[in-house]
Amino acid sequence: MEKVLGVGGTFLRARDREGLARWYGEHLGLAIDESWWGASLPLTTPDDPEGACVVFGVFPTDTDYFGDRANTFMLNFRVRDLHAMLAQLRAAGCDVADKVEESDFGKFGWVTDPEGHRVELWEPPGSPTPVTP
Repeated sequence: MEKVLGVGGTFLRARDREGLARWYGEHLGLAIDESWWGASLPLTTPDDPEGACVVFGVFPTDTDYFGDRANTFMLNFRVRDLHAMLAQLRAAGCDVADKVEESDFGKFGWVTDPEGHRVELWEPPGSPTPVTP
């Protein structure tokens, strides 16, 4: 039997394709390739040599977890320092949720992109604690 090997990508429909791609590049640091307005993200990086799993989940139709009920999906990006990322997004004037959740699964925060897609930012458990002077 054939089976899925992993997540190949996440794709968004956008009213302003170039503008939305640039927002993700500017505010979330994605290396946007302007020839196709997307980015490739390896699971293993120099900052995260052990790599990470990609999660697939199905939620009930009445969930508020994706923000606006019109959203049928939500992106989740792994970050090294959630609080620093959220502060950076707030300083840039992005729509950042006040709530941060911490659990055995890590720390979670949210930002909404200019077209209303809720983006979850995840700092996995055991991430290095930032040292502040």
